[in-house]
Amino acid sequence: MPVETNASSAEPSGRALRIATRSRADNWKKPPRRIEKSECITCDTCLRSCPAEFGAIFDRGLDVVIIPELCSGCPSCVLECPVDCIYVDEDWTPTDESMWNHIELTAEGAA
Repeated sequence: MPVETNASSAEPSGRALRIATRSRADNWKKPPRRIEKSECITCDTCLRSCPAEFGAIFDRGLDVVIIPELCSGCPSCVLECPVDCIYVDEDWTPTDESMWNHIELTAEGAA
């Protein structure tokens, strides 16, 4: 996926900006979602249903995870999950450095 840019500058925007700043969009009112690992069957249906402009769901080894800084809180993944293991995450914590490195490598490889 190419890096999104504003027409007036070379600064990243949208998903690329959220990755660069490692922060959620200020205008998102809904909390992010989270996947309960003990209930997840790792079918990746949520990953495939996450809208590309968010791209918040990733495989991490045997787990599928939602990156809260990229998740708008929309229900797309929840509606597709066959085992209902995706919940609102009111008390989310920032994503760890190793996962950000994975996200950046994935974003660069798709460019």
